[in-house]
Amino acid sequence: MNVEQEIGALFEKLKDFFHTETVIGEAIQVGNVTLIPVISIAFGAGNGSGSGKDAKGNDGSGGGAGAGGRISPTAVIVIKNDEVSVLPLNNRGTLDKLVEMVPEIVSKINKDQ
Repeated sequence: MNVEQEIGALFEKLKDFFHTETVIGEAIQVGNVTLIPVISIAFGAGNGSGSGKDAKGNDGSGGGAGAGGRISPTAVIVIKNDEVSVLPLNNRGTLDKLVEMVPEIVSKINKDQ
């Protein structure tokens, strides 16, 4: 497979991955409260190729491609009865921080009941 085909395959996979459900997560029902995660996605990709001759006059060529990405939770939409609120997860870039917030979210929900 050449570099152009590899880049095409890479972007096809990315296209399959990035869709609405990736940014707005599946709703989680907790009693009469619905929690909807909002997720931030960033990615980058690059490629390169070249050809030439070595000191002995032999032809050579090469190429490569790479990609990287980051997915992090940014907020939780809370729907209770007819009220909708958004709990931002400012500066909380890891899943661990989101898990740490679960008791806070549950206590806030319980206060409003």
